[in-house]
Amino acid sequence: MSSVSPDKRLKMESALNQLKKHTVVVADTGDFNAIEEYKPQDATTNPSLILAAAKMPAYQQLVDQAIKYGIAKGGTEEEQIANTMDKLFVTFGLEILKKVPGRVSTEVDARLSFDKDEMVTRALRLIALYKEAGISKERVLIKLSSTWEGIQAGKELEEKHGVHCNMTLLFSFAQAVACAEANVTLISPFVGRILDWYKENTDRKSYEPHEDPGVLSVTKIYNYYKKFGYSTVVMGASFRNTGQVKALAGCDLLTISPGLLAELSQDHSTVTETLNADTAKACDLEKIHLDEAAFRWQHNEDRMAVEKLSDGIRKFAADAIKLESMIKEKMLSVKNGQ
Repeated sequence: MSSVSPDKRLKMESALNQLKKHTVVVADTGDFNAIEEYKPQDATTNPSLILAAAKMPAYQQLVDQAIKYGIAKGGTEEEQIANTMDKLFVTFGLEILKKVPGRVSTEVDARLSFDKDEMVTRALRLIALYKEAGISKERVLIKLSSTWEGIQAGKELEEKHGVHCNMTLLFSFAQAVACAEANVTLISPFVGRILDWYKENTDRKSYEPHEDPGVLSVTKIYNYYKKFGYSTVVMGASFRNTGQVKALAGCDLLTISPGLLAELSQDHSTVTETLNADTAKACDLEKIHLDEAAFRWQHNEDRMAVEKLSDGIRKFAADAIKLESMIKEKMLSVKNGQ
């Protein structure tokens, strides 16, 4: 029999393993070789992460495969690049699904963030590519920007097509309420980018985890969802440090970069559950309903959220353009027989 006391065993256990007892841990990366040792349940990607991975020598074969697919599909150069991009995102997703038992999140082009119908069309194309590769839509979350149009695209995909959505770039309480009312599968409220904004736009430059504005935002959203019995689950995202992660232990899911997963696996401090559904039911939040006008007004009242949503869409769009340029260059080389 082991002579190690339960308290001592807890001290020996990593913060990552303790966190997994309260929360589903997700890896936030396109570099699927970096995630295996942390044994996450799911993984998330975005255009910036795919761009970073696509530049790595280890993944050139996947880029080449996607380009061959895009060329073979034919059409105009623009159509070939669009088909290559979709194929590339799905190819990375397929490799990730070999490493995680759960789901992968694949993002729809951020440049479609204000076009509901185009987001639905692109999402269904991604799902069809997964299906061609033998992956059911149950293992895929389609990531959409949490604009009003994005949220309505999510509602349509869930209701009419049974496609599960992950609403991203979520910074305001209004966005969270609209997502819950749209009955989407999952939201990704951003923690670190909220902190960034407060550090840049106020005199205060440091926060303890329990008073971090990003942590407080996710806590409020989680409590609201649980108090009013919404089925949409909360996956905290965009972390700047392990303190933020540990302060949200108990959240449904947390998506964490490989760098922070590594830190958590080496950290042996005690992790205690800070969020739970029972405590949430006792919170003093009141239920609200938002139609489009009320959503736009309430979101607009939150300067941080307005700026970070716009900035996030622009950054993802810029990285998609960089990825397209890289693909275009490689495509020309293939066509020229180099």
